Amino acid sequence: MNTPLTSTAAAATALPHVSWAECSARERLARLLDAGSFHEWLPPAARVMSPHLAQLSVPSAFDDGVAIGRARLDGLPVFVAAQEGEFMGGGVGEVHGAKLTGLLRRALIEWPVAVLLLAESGGVRLHEANAGLIAVSEVMRAVLDVRNAGIPVLALIGGANGCFGGMGIVARCCDRVVMSDIGRLAMSGPEVIEASHGVEEFDAKDRGLVWRTTGGKHRWLSGDCDLLVDDDVQAFRDAALACLRRPDASRPVTLEGLEQEHAALAARLALAGDEAEAMAFWRLLGIAEAASIPELEASQVRALRPAAVLPLAA
Repeated sequence: MNTPLTSTAAAATALPHVSWAECSARERLARLLDAGSFHEWLPPAARVMSPHLAQLSVPSAFDDGVAIGRARLDGLPVFVAAQEGEFMGGGVGEVHGAKLTGLLRRALIEWPVAVLLLAESGGVRLHEANAGLIAVSEVMRAVLDVRNAGIPVLALIGGANGCFGGMGIVARCCDRVVMSDIGRLAMSGPEVIEASHGVEEFDAKDRGLVWRTTGGKHRWLSGDCDLLVDDDVQAFRDAALACLRRPDASRPVTLEGLEQEHAALAARLALAGDEAEAMAFWRLLGIAEAASIPELEASQVRALRPAAVLPLAA
């Protein structure tokens, strides 16, 4: 059985404001988790690296761009993975994906209270192509297996590279998604859309357009994320704990739940109609202050989501 969602450990000392987006993967781990509690598996010293990049004369990383291990969050035993956006944009390759899958498979043996995925990724590495695609599919299956076992899986998104491609799908397979107001989440990245459909379809250099379309505020207002927080490590910590302390922290995948999500998506598409701009969609949701949303704080935007809009995985 899962460890009860109560902690006998003293609450961690409140942290000063630290930007989540500006932290490296290991800095996020050090600041998010209980001090000194992170035990890393396959650390850089193990040198478990991609077998493909060197053959292409591409620089490699000793940890292949992801840190995995066990730790404690306010005394609660958790498994955690943090992708390093500074290495190949957090791209998933064969080893990177195998580490994520291994972490999730081990959760089925050791039963932590939850698995936290600190996601920052542009998707699959083009250098590893099919190997990366297969790796992402294995991560997706492992996430769903862990959820089905009753262990919550949380995606925390707020890195500078966003969460796109295969990892965007992985994030939406999780029990809950926590995003900062500057985080981004989507299937295809802006540059990919522009390259395949032209700048007329999507101008990847238009930062306002990019954040309106894929950013945390839009994902919150449309129901794609469960909690919207400031770009602050302490805010992510508080949000993760809030998710784990809910009575419905674990949400196993069911046919009824999937049908509800499909119905919610169909209703959203029907409401949007031919509107392609996020701001126009916000107005359709009944948000009178739609034009001011890009300038609002996360706390102000949280109060604007219509009651009729629920997180898709609810």
